Order: sequence, then C-alpha cells, then structure tokens
Amino acid sequence: MVGSGQGPGGRSGPAGRVRVVLGLVSGAVAVVLCTVLTDRFVLHAEWWQVRHTVTADPVAPQSEIGPPPGPLTASWERATAMHHGPVAGYDSVAYDVAQGQVVAASGRGLEVRDARTGAGRWSYRRSGWTLLGWASTRSRLIAYFERDGHRGERMLAGFDALSGGLLWRRDGDRPAAASRTTLRFPAGSGVVLTTDEERRTLTGRSVATGSRLWERRLPGGCRLFEGAAHPADALEALAALALDCPGRSRLLAVDPATGRVRWNRLLGSAESPEVSMLDGVVLVSDGTALRAFGRDGAQIGAWEGDTVCGDESCPGVLAGGRLVVVFHPEGERDGATRMEAVDVASGRVEWGRDVPAYAALARAGNRIYALRPRLAEPLLPAGVDIVDAGSGAATTAPAPFAVDPDLPGVRPWMAAAGGLLYVAYAEAPPRPEGRARLVALRGGAAGTGPAGLGGVPEGDWPDACDLLKGPDLAAARLDSYVVTPGRTSVGAVRLPHAVSCTYEPPKPKPPGGRGGGRGSDTPDADEPEDNATGSPSSASGAPGGRSGTPSPRGSGAEQEPVVRGLTVSVRWVAPDARTAARLLDALQATQAQARQRRDIGADEAYEIGPTAGTIALRVGRLIVVVDANRPPGAAARIASAIARRV
Repeated sequence: MVGSGQGPGGRSGPAGRVRVVLGLVSGAVAVVLCTVLTDRFVLHAEWWQVRHTVTADPVAPQSEIGPPPGPLTASWERATAMHHGPVAGYDSVAYDVAQGQVVAASGRGLEVRDARTGAGRWSYRRSGWTLLGWASTRSRLIAYFERDGHRGERMLAGFDALSGGLLWRRDGDRPAAASRTTLRFPAGSGVVLTTDEERRTLTGRSVATGSRLWERRLPGGCRLFEGAAHPADALEALAALALDCPGRSRLLAVDPATGRVRWNRLLGSAESPEVSMLDGVVLVSDGTALRAFGRDGAQIGAWEGDTVCGDESCPGVLAGGRLVVVFHPEGERDGATRMEAVDVASGRVEWGRDVPAYAALARAGNRIYALRPRLAEPLLPAGVDIVDAGSGAATTAPAPFAVDPDLPGVRPWMAAAGGLLYVAYAEAPPRPEGRARLVALRGGAAGTGPAGLGGVPEGDWPDACDLLKGPDLAAARLDSYVVTPGRTSVGAVRLPHAVSCTYEPPKPKPPGGRGGGRGSDTPDADEPEDNATGSPSSASGAPGGRSGTPSPRGSGAEQEPVVRGLTVSVRWVAPDARTAARLLDALQATQAQARQRRDIGADEAYEIGPTAGTIALRVGRLIVVVDANRPPGAAARIASAIARRV
C-alpha cells in the first residue's frame, strides 16, 4: 500500500503542505537566480553589449608643424554621425590630436585613427550606454559612460591610448566638470579628476589603475558646475575648474598629481564661465569679461564687455611667449572682431588688428592658423589665415569645404601637426541627425594665380552680370530693370569683376519725373551711380531686349508675374572640375534641406531651402547660385538659362 499526504475528503496533509511550500520557495529562488544571472550575464554582459577593437601596430609622434602658406587640399577626411542620446545637450562630437593619433569622441563611444592616413586603429562603444565624457593624460585615455534610461548606472574605463587595451573599469564614479560641447573633463600628470554625487569634492584617480590617490573638499558653499558648455580644462601640470559659489563663481586651479590648490580667483558673475587651458595660461570668459591668468594666478590681461566673446568662448593660442586671442571689442560696431597678442611675461599688448570672426585657432611653432567660416562674402569656401605670431602679418588661403558655424553638434575645431592641418566642422546630413566631419589638409598645388584664390588667376573669374543675357531677362519679364553689382576681395586680391548681380524692376517715377519706359536702364535719382548699370539686354538691339525671342506675354495669355529679388552669384572658380564638385557637395551638406535637381542642364545642381527659390549649380569648375524670391520656379528657369550659356 502506498502512503498519501492527502487526508480524508481530499484534504492535503502536513507532508503535502510542506511540498507546496518547498515548491514555492524553490520557484522563487529559481526566479531570483534567473533574474540575477540574466542581469549579470545578459543585460550587463560584455560579450554582447561592447564592441571593442585594439591594435598592435606602432605609430610615431608627429612634429609640431603645419602646412606652409598657400593653397590647401584634403589629404584625408572622415565623418562621424551625431548621437542623440537620452541626456539632452550631450550630442556633440569632439576631437584631439596627440601621439600621432586622432581621437574622435561622441555619444557612441571612442574612435581612434592614424593622424597621417586616417586609417582606423582602435575603437570602443557600449550598446545601451552613452559616452558623456572623456579625458587623456600621458599615454592613457579615460571614458565615462552612463546607461541609457538609468543615469544612476555610470562607469569610468581606462585605456592604453596607443593600443586601445582596457586597463580598468570602475562603477559609480562621475567625472569632474565635464564639458557639454567637447565632452572633455580634466586630467593631467597621470591623474583623472572625479567628483561625488553632490559635486562638492575632487578626487584624483590613477589613470593606470583607477585607484584613488587623493581627495579634496571644495571651498565652503561651492560646487562644480554641471552640464555647462566648458566649465573646466587641464594640461599635464595644471587643472582649472569653475566653481558654482554663492554670489559669484570662482576659478580654482589645482595640481592634478597631488590635488594641492595652486590658486583661487573670484570671477565677475554667477553664471558658468568658459574655461580654456593654453600650456599654463588659463583663459576664462564669465559674461562680464575675458580674463587671462598665468601659472601662478596672476592676471595677464583682461578684455571687458558682456559680449566680448559672443555666445561662445574666445579662441586663443599661446605661441612664442605670446597669448593671442580673438574677441569682440566693447563699444564698437556689431560684429567687429579683433586679434591681439599679449606678451605673457609683461602683460603688454605687442600687436593687434581687425580680423574676421574666426571660428577656431590652432598653433604650430610660431605660426597660427585661423579658420574663417567664409573666405569672403559672398564666396562659398571657408578660409584659413596663416598668421605670424611675432608680427600679426597674415596670408589667406581657401579651404576645400564650406562651414556653417551655427549648425549644432560640433564647435569648429583646429589642430596642426606633422605638416597637416586638422579641421572639424558640422554638417546637416544625414538629416535630421547631422554629423561632424574631420578633414586633414596639406599644402596643395600653387597654380598660376594668387594663393587666396586657390591658385586660379583673377582673369578666370567671369562677371556675374554677364551670365544672363537680354532674352533670359525678357523671359523672366525683366526687360526693364536696375542692376546692382557686388564686388569682393580676398586678402590683398580684389577680383576684377562683379561676383554677384542683383536685378530689380525700376521704382515707379513720381508724376512729372523722368520716365523710364520699357527697356530703360536709368536708375532712380537716389541710387548710387556705381550700383546701377545698363541692362545687358540693351546690346541686343531688339525692343525690350528680346532679340527676336517670343515674349512671355503672348496674346490673350495670362501674364506671368515679374521675377522679384533675382540675384546671380559666382560663388567660386576652382582649379578643376573635381575640386568644384567637392565644394558644391560640401555646400549642400551644410544645408538642412537640399534636393538634387537633374533638370537644370548643369553638371550638378541642388535646390536649397524649404522653397524652390535658391538653386546652386556647377558647370565645369564654376559654381553659381541663383536666388529668386518669386514666382515659384523662376530660380530653376534662370539657372537653366545660365547652364546653357556657360
């Protein structure tokens, strides 16, 4: 007879209840165990969420030289997509050049390339995690990650900068004063700076092991800024950190190796300043002034004004014992920009001159490279000024790309090493996320023309007012118009012909005034004589400049509206068609909306903007832009006419 734990009437006995309890306990333990194992070996497992490549290939450091004055050409280039992670404001891309390598840091992770060739060396990224900070010192590189949707889960990881090998990882730490625009946080002398949850302490950790070396409490009532544009910076021997203190912010300088406070300075406002370290000289802009401090905390110079740096930091470099800065002088006209060189030892201004609004500076030896967002208005390419740090004398060269400094994602950046000039800037596509592009430039062919025009002779540039003829204008119902030519110069080179030409119907004459009937090219009395020319169509000899071309005002047909706001601009003449094609592609890459047009008849054409009012076209090595406010489709018809004639 087999025993049963079931009592009379089908009721469970004590043994049955024990088995049920044990079964429930076992099930609960199994669930907990599965959860723990799943979390450890699946959700947090390195084998699936980490993509890590390393290298054993050697790389040699680069000399501290950039390309010589003259035309520039691209040696190599790479694009990095923006990463729009869960933490707002940290979707930028940042770069650095050191030890023969280029580091690209974005929310996706780290990508390290050979600085000479652009070939990949090593990379690190974590699926489901976002990189929110990075630092470098000596031959080590440190990255800070937060898990998407779980900001409390954070991790620091240390790498060998040359091979990419993982040295250590620590959970829970957070970087000290990470920059929102460059994602950098301070490190130096083999020590990386971290902070606590309240941002009231500084901790120095070894970049070789991650172990704590020192800890220091910040001054009473002060804490580190969080989420600021650029609240700290460091080089090997000094770290400067902005402190959010009662009343006004402060600037604290510490020795990264020991944590010893080197100096502490009160700033001019309570807002977060922008801090830049230039080989021992600290630049800080706090909304009231731009100030420069030496290694010992002594103030080297100050440039007053609440708009002295505009909306961003003032570019600056240290070259030959001189601090060279670019700023907006207080009290001068809007947009005025000046470059000054200050002797670091004496604080004396050695030279200064008015300059364009440079977007970035870089130094190599005694030579300063300054990035112009535009070579000149209304020309297409960006420009690079090569400035002598001793005298301020400069030469200008076009860059083979277009820059829009207002695009989000990467602040324009430059570095020079190994005979190359590295430039990073933002692009709009792939839309809507955008991307950053890094271009390594080297010296290009000199050509037969001036360096400021890329070696193209001035005589190769056509007159913008000759690109449209009488029949073209009559077809647009512009058989009576006023022409306004626009001219420009690049450095000391003044182009001999107009680079833009604006066509407008003449203003109506008051009763009793001089008539300006059809075909009239007489400007209004208040128009400057230099800005009005005869209609190019007047040479045709036909009434209205139609030269036998049927008028769009056919008998009985509804009249088309007159084209308004028509401007034709010669944006660039390149040395060859390949260079021009690259530049046109760079133009459309900076546009939030650009559509290729294959019906214009040019080698290439793009419709730019939300409407069809702007057409950029390339014919051979010539790039032309047509703007027509209305009617719809007018810009495309005029662009087609230019393509046929050119």
